Amino acid sequence: MTRHITRTWLGAGALLLTGTLALTGCGSGFDDDGGSTGGPAGDASELTSSDDALTILIGSSGDAETAAVEEAVAAWSEESGVEASVQVANDLPQQLSQGFAAGSPPDLFYLATEALAGYAGNGSLIAYGDLLENKDDFYPSLVQNFTVDDQFYCAPKDFSTLQLIINKGLWDAAGLTDDDIPTTWDELADVAATLTTDGVTGLAFGAEYQRLGAFMAQAGGQLVSDDGTEAVANSPENVEALTYVQEQMEAGSFAYATIDLGAGWGGEAFGTGKSAMTIEGNWITGAMSNDYPDVEYVVAELPEGPGGKGTMQFTNCWGMAADSPNQQAALDLVEYLTSAEQQLAFSAAFGPMPSVQSAADQWTADNPELAAFLAGAEYAQGVPTNDGISAVITDFNASLEGLKTGDPQQILDTVQSNTEAVVG
Repeated sequence: MTRHITRTWLGAGALLLTGTLALTGCGSGFDDDGGSTGGPAGDASELTSSDDALTILIGSSGDAETAAVEEAVAAWSEESGVEASVQVANDLPQQLSQGFAAGSPPDLFYLATEALAGYAGNGSLIAYGDLLENKDDFYPSLVQNFTVDDQFYCAPKDFSTLQLIINKGLWDAAGLTDDDIPTTWDELADVAATLTTDGVTGLAFGAEYQRLGAFMAQAGGQLVSDDGTEAVANSPENVEALTYVQEQMEAGSFAYATIDLGAGWGGEAFGTGKSAMTIEGNWITGAMSNDYPDVEYVVAELPEGPGGKGTMQFTNCWGMAADSPNQQAALDLVEYLTSAEQQLAFSAAFGPMPSVQSAADQWTADNPELAAFLAGAEYAQGVPTNDGISAVITDFNASLEGLKTGDPQQILDTVQSNTEAVVG
């Protein structure tokens, strides 16, 4: 069983902010029309070039991330001779939207998957992905996350997956060993029941698709087909997944961290001992180091379901404005920021997993206790990128709050109808 480490680890930049808590994309309803796609760049010569300084807008997880990005951009600026400044957004989706509306967007910016299609559809973005010298180094699933209408729009800056976090003290006290780490749904139900005692729930997680979607993936389900053209939300696989979760909630061994346990999120329920296990991404390590340093824990891959292994991944990319007057310099900066060397430096500074495969061996060697998170890259599902999907997911999350006493089929039938309105 792996051991807890003390390195501060804060959620892959804005992943926690824009990818896992509140989806705030461009779509405003279930009947959004994606419109035309943004402009692809045929080759680097088609990118704009000027002496203008670059502006970079980020949504930071804290001082460590801000300092690391500022330091990297400053190093590139000194090397390239191009002035560049980093701005930290208080509300990234809002400030980005305001920048585009005013005709003065930043040159580069953090862009969440659920916001991509809307900005691509209204022509706000340049599709530069195929121009990247390191384009083949990115994990294919991350490239898919940032591809719209067969255009690879932007470089994934980093990512995280969900895995199972186990309180080692409570695990040992219950008489469980390494051999009991669950690899199937039945085993997860069994250990959750064993760990459930007065005041402690076996497994707790957020009341949202961004957590329960992992069970859907393990059952072989998803919200939208791989090619993004078909709504498959009410599939038998998804019904089976929600039914499984509901049954464990009824038994008292699964719970919502917020609604049932009164915690702010799964990490808080876990850190305070209200739950013995939780489902979270690698951002939890920073919270554990900072807020619950005495809690020893291990990270294990989520168990397989009827459909095999499954989890969710969250990522942002480096979006590039179609109106940027200096896109060639912006492209060079993106290549610098997404190099294996720089991403490993970011990882050491504030915790994200590198989005390039060439950094995998070194990252695993540096972080053996967290290897399960990176293993998930092989089978993780991303949040759908269809324009308007954020509104669908917001509605889905509201329905999931009542899952314990609700009807999984009915919940998913509503999601299916809403998803069909924004797909295709």
